[in-house]
Amino acid sequence: MTASEFAFELELCAHLERRRSGIVARQLGAGIADPGGRILDIVRVEPGPSFDDRIAITSESIPEAAIESAVGTGSARYWKSAFDCHPDRARRATERALEIGFFERERRTGREYVRQVARYPDWYGRLVGIENKPDLGRPGDLEAQLRTDVSLALVDEAILATESYVTRAHLNRIPDEVGVWRVHRDDSNATVEIEVVREPESLPVDEPGIEPLEYRPGRTDVAVVDPEAKARARRRLAERAYGKGWRTYEFPGCGSCRAVDAEGATVPDCTWKGRVVNANSDCGPACDGYEPATVPEVDLERERDRQTAWDPDPPGKRRRQSGLDRFG
Repeated sequence: MTASEFAFELELCAHLERRRSGIVARQLGAGIADPGGRILDIVRVEPGPSFDDRIAITSESIPEAAIESAVGTGSARYWKSAFDCHPDRARRATERALEIGFFERERRTGREYVRQVARYPDWYGRLVGIENKPDLGRPGDLEAQLRTDVSLALVDEAILATESYVTRAHLNRIPDEVGVWRVHRDDSNATVEIEVVREPESLPVDEPGIEPLEYRPGRTDVAVVDPEAKARARRRLAERAYGKGWRTYEFPGCGSCRAVDAEGATVPDCTWKGRVVNANSDCGPACDGYEPATVPEVDLERERDRQTAWDPDPPGKRRRQSGLDRFG
């Protein structure tokens, strides 16, 4: 019997985190013309040449508008004149950049001036998108999703991960550029092994992409996405992955649920259902196995810190010059 997609996703994320370098995140939007049109189950961000510099700045995602602004590390600039976007968006980006430590500020004659605490680094390399489909007998929109990944080419590699035995018929329905993994799970010790059925091909991330928007009988509406828009979307995807990670789940307040180790990660396991559960959809008084109890104390942020290079409380590069911190 295949695992639920939720359990499959968590265990695969844990395995990738332990066995490969970089950042692992899940459930991230990968559309550009239609931002919510494509959600990637798993994204793995390989480290770039200045990965350590990114770690040192902040543990959070840096706003896109703050990165693209004319705010630099030299002389502080009046915040309004540093943005080429709506003032409300500029204000939100400024406040968030100050909050997470990417900007610092000073005031001159009643005006707020900002500068970056460090130059935005070249911190990420290849982006790998992984679509989880434990049971290929229930493919859903799998073919259309993978064709979107290939035609848009936002990620460097697209991979299908499944527990099913992969036949030639399966491979014929999947774009040739998509890699295929068969994931073998051992429930006795909560481990995962990956069998590479087909290696992924590199996608043309530096070229224009085609993003399907709507499928209609006899036609498909598409958007042509230029390389510059793709580059911005790739940076946004990497930033969201860095700040979010993959431990975004909760533990239910139920006596049937326990915190168990899976590939070095703590996940919510239900003894009544006999599997890892999603507290938001699988648990609650409507479940016959529900027993009200205290939510297990699990510090997922500390666990991420322990398992990866990500730092929840980096030293930052905030300058300590006279007058800069009196208004923070």
